[in-house]
Amino acid sequence: MAPLARWCVRHRLLAVLLWLLALGGVTAAASVAGPAYSNDYAVPGTEANRAGQLLEKGFPGHGGDSDTVVWHTPSGTVRAADVEQAMTRTLDRIADLPGVAAVASPYQGQGGGRISGDGRTAYATVTFDRPAKDIPEDQARAVVAAAKAAETDGLQVELGGNAVALTQSSGGHTAEAVGVVVAAVVLFLAFGSLAASLLPIATALVGVGTACAGIGLLGHVMAVADFAPMLGLLVGLGVGIDYALFIVTRHRRGLKRGLSVTEAATNAVATTGRAVVFAGATVCIALLGMLVLRLDFLNGVAVAAALTVVLTVAASVTLLPALLSFIGPRALSRRERRRLAEHGPRPELPTGLAARWSALVERHPKVLGALAVAVVTVLALPTLSLHLGTSDQGNDPAASTTRKAYDLLADGFGPGVNGPLTLVTKVRGAKDRLALDNLDATLRATDGVAAVTPVTYNTRGDTAHLTVVPAFAPQSQRTSALVDRLRERVLPRAEAGTSLDVLVGGVTAGYDDFASVIVGKLPLFVGAVIGLGCVLLLLAFRSVGIPLKAAAMNIAAVAAAFGIVVAIFQWGWGSELLGLGRAGPIEPFLPVIMVSVLFGLSMDYQVFLVSRMYEEWLETGDNRRAVRVGLAETSRVINSAAVIMISVFLAFVLSGDRTIAMFGIALASAVALDAFVLRTLLVPALMHLLGGANWWLPRRLDRCLPRISIEPPECRAAHERPAAATDAEAADVLAERTEERKRDVRDIPG
Repeated sequence: MAPLARWCVRHRLLAVLLWLLALGGVTAAASVAGPAYSNDYAVPGTEANRAGQLLEKGFPGHGGDSDTVVWHTPSGTVRAADVEQAMTRTLDRIADLPGVAAVASPYQGQGGGRISGDGRTAYATVTFDRPAKDIPEDQARAVVAAAKAAETDGLQVELGGNAVALTQSSGGHTAEAVGVVVAAVVLFLAFGSLAASLLPIATALVGVGTACAGIGLLGHVMAVADFAPMLGLLVGLGVGIDYALFIVTRHRRGLKRGLSVTEAATNAVATTGRAVVFAGATVCIALLGMLVLRLDFLNGVAVAAALTVVLTVAASVTLLPALLSFIGPRALSRRERRRLAEHGPRPELPTGLAARWSALVERHPKVLGALAVAVVTVLALPTLSLHLGTSDQGNDPAASTTRKAYDLLADGFGPGVNGPLTLVTKVRGAKDRLALDNLDATLRATDGVAAVTPVTYNTRGDTAHLTVVPAFAPQSQRTSALVDRLRERVLPRAEAGTSLDVLVGGVTAGYDDFASVIVGKLPLFVGAVIGLGCVLLLLAFRSVGIPLKAAAMNIAAVAAAFGIVVAIFQWGWGSELLGLGRAGPIEPFLPVIMVSVLFGLSMDYQVFLVSRMYEEWLETGDNRRAVRVGLAETSRVINSAAVIMISVFLAFVLSGDRTIAMFGIALASAVALDAFVLRTLLVPALMHLLGGANWWLPRRLDRCLPRISIEPPECRAAHERPAAATDAEAADVLAERTEERKRDVRDIPG
């Protein structure tokens, strides 16, 4: 690491230009190629996926996205002549727009079923010539504009569907801007230097910007969800600013010890930079652990997020030292530079609030530890009612046209019309046809079914489908129960004595199948990620207790964070106030991504905290002193890093995207609990209670394990002593500060 840092400092202009060239080149390539994202929840082999493939093969015209235009009259009826004429003209204009394959009007043919029983609501189906992911946004906007042009004081027109959702305002870059501004304020308060506070942000923005453009190109190679760039931006800004913060903090410490700018930057990358690479590697490994699930939808998310972390780490250890050499001594505040010039290098001693907190935890480990456990337990309780499912446009903000269309349809036709089930089967003879003709009566008598459409056969007569409208909302657990009832009891009885194999598909069934696969593989995934973390910590700290405590802390943080997410998004506690729409289920892929990301983020704090304790333990053999000194010297940086990451994550609530807001609140909650409750309270309390057992490792295992070092070995005196001072001179400096040393946490009896 040291040679790399020296090269970047010596060739600082070239290092900066190379990064700017990479950013500009990848961004230009992504702009030329255009986006290619895909939100395909289909899981090969599931019943819903097989139903979709059979439907597409038998009815090729069903491949295009279907959206709805809904209109409502608060008084009168939609059958009134003026309303019918206005909407017929509007639908004709929509039918002539580019990309529109067909429009089914309630005023023509068999469309009477698209008018509500009270006559005040009607809807038309707009079918595009391609799936939603391939529809240009300008075509979707043209449909929305044409429909909205028909609105009058007595006629409300709203639109719903996946293509329409492309036109919804996303809040622009407000979230990123707010997160960056808050991070800059925290950094300035921590450093007191404007130049030093801007460098971590500049480094993170360059790394994340390059990564986001790269994710756009990645979408042309593999399936990448449309929220992957925002998720990469969220994680990248958080870890990127934090990694740069750790390196700048070590660089500033070197300047205060009297090192030159070049030596301080090189030393910072050679020491803390190694820890950053280690932490970044663990984040990437955890993210790529999603590949073991073998789900195309998550593979792209995993690779995209890992790419972001790789580039932010690379920027931290190459671009950042070059920028540090540009600002020189201005990495210190004016007061710090003046003090350094007047009094020379002086040792940094852990005093103040951090020292007092460390001593308090040592004096009351049982009480404070029990308090931390109680807080985490209470926050984790809502997790017991976790319901995995996929949100739909009924969870959109109340002011959006998609949410209004969803509500109008639910009020006029019943909640199930927003998530119909599609039953599809191969037909091989007259007996199959007879059974299908009788199936609609059986389905109508099934509990939970509101309506059933007649059977439709394709032109060859070898494939048939019909639509079942549930009596409940698509997200309702009762609708999921209906899917299970149809598959397990109703349809097998109807198929008896025939060659029929009726498959249940549709959006709701597909989401249920996706969630079932995720839940089934989740224990293996969590076990693999936690197990990997234990192995890495075992190698780094030569201890059995440290990895086990870290695993328990990770599980506790995830459980408590999910409790908060359930309360806000599933129970709806404040979701409407935050502009996140009404309550709904939790996205099924959230646990997987949360475990991956949180594992890596918590590893940063665990490594930073315990490595200092481990260093003191190796030097003194005094566990109480090791825990006390390690907590006192690292808690301030950990807390600053946590505040920055929490601010960045929470800012993404402003994105307007429910999924990204869910990630933001989940990760912010987990980081807050991890930093302020677990790592700086529960972990040191447990370590005080366990004493020397923290560092126990069987001798046979010790001999077998390879030895790795996160940072080069440094004794505590190297951190305290000014670079140019001899041992005697350092003693003189310490003697001059006797009063300050009385408040040093190291002098508190263990």
